[in-house]
Amino acid sequence: MTIHSGHPFPTPDDPVRRLRGRLGGTVSLWTAGDDAERAGLTVTSWLVAGGEPGRVLALLDPDADLTELLLQTGRGVVQLLSWKDRDLADAFAGTTPAPGGPWRMAAWDDTDHGPRLATATAWARVSVETDVEVGWSRLVTCTVDELVVGDDPEPLVHRRGRYVPPGG
Repeated sequence: MTIHSGHPFPTPDDPVRRLRGRLGGTVSLWTAGDDAERAGLTVTSWLVAGGEPGRVLALLDPDADLTELLLQTGRGVVQLLSWKDRDLADAFAGTTPAPGGPWRMAAWDDTDHGPRLATATAWARVSVETDVEVGWSRLVTCTVDELVVGDDPEPLVHRRGRYVPPGG
């Protein structure tokens, strides 16, 4: 990976991306796989749909290892990140170096759906229901198989290309 001095995802020529950046939202980390092969991706373009079962939808990079492995295994883990996880979020987004890889930056619990961040207070085990090409992304719809929603005193929120400090 090469580290550049400019913003890794410049947006001046893409008004749609600039609009999406103004929406802001909680940063999630999607993971899939097992000890033999695992992948993760920081995702901010996602939402939750109520229903029985509930669903989680995300716009995923079609070229990301996570997207390929999630679609291959049909299962994954979605965890919400907190303010203290911002370096981990950047590492899984590929915007900062992670010597030894991002998996060494935190403790993980192995599940039958993939690795789960041990410190995550809100997470879901999900199963892929559908995926379709939408613009430059894959819209992946997953059903929620198990859900834990704990306290979230300092959520990691991303808006306009930056993390929003707690209380900011």
